[in-house]
Amino acid sequence: MSEPPHRPARSGPHRPFKAGGRPFAGGGRPQPRKSGRPPAWEGENDIALLYGWHTVGEALKNPKRKFRRILATENAVKRLADEGITLPRDPEVVRPSEIDKLLGADAVHQGLLAECDHLPSPPLSKVARHDLVLVLDQITDPHNVGAIVRSAAAFGVGAIITTSRHSPVATGVLAKSASGGLEHVPFCLVQNLSRALTELKSEGMLVVGLDSEGPADIEDTALRAPLALVLGAEGKGLRQLTRETCDVLARIDLPGVIKSLNVSNAAALSLGIARRALKRTA
Repeated sequence: MSEPPHRPARSGPHRPFKAGGRPFAGGGRPQPRKSGRPPAWEGENDIALLYGWHTVGEALKNPKRKFRRILATENAVKRLADEGITLPRDPEVVRPSEIDKLLGADAVHQGLLAECDHLPSPPLSKVARHDLVLVLDQITDPHNVGAIVRSAAAFGVGAIITTSRHSPVATGVLAKSASGGLEHVPFCLVQNLSRALTELKSEGMLVVGLDSEGPADIEDTALRAPLALVLGAEGKGLRQLTRETCDVLARIDLPGVIKSLNVSNAAALSLGIARRALKRTA
């Protein structure tokens, strides 16, 4: 079963946390779409919280990231200097316990916490130029989405398309689980997924939905570039309209006793199969 929708942390411009060190609970109404701009994450306030060595380290190497604030321990500052990573602004040197208070004791921050702007959402027409993209149909667990982002970066996915609502914001746990992948695979936010799939098809993309009721194993399905793989939430799978909009449905056949995979594992497996298929047809 999928977890309840993740609600992003909310904050003012420079204080992402409540007094007492707990993140704001968040929620809120979707922001109105401004003319000519992609939709924003539901409830987002344009601040992304990144923590952990790989997550913040990759963000620091990304010229598109705009940093508002960097908190780092003395050891983290030294490690950054030893590895030749240039900081865009002076860090606030703090004790590890100060970051613990902000994130909670369970967060593995490794002495680094950054407050940044979200990366821009590319237009769908630009996304359609890639040979391989992923589409997420209301996958709400930030751990799973973060793991999917990491796999997407490993397999050279051009972008991840998801709705601005019913999706976890690219911050916090999701960013940590992605282990730096957010800097390499942009999120393309759309308001209506079926309309986005129709637009991808009009741009020449083959849209393949992963579904347990698919007529054939994905390994036996004819795949070609440009390709969009569509994954649904655990338990619910693809929504009906999403399923109907896909060009073809495909399943993942497993030889073992357990016949289903965690959605992030299914994403990694299907991406590997897709990459091999695209290489054969190139």
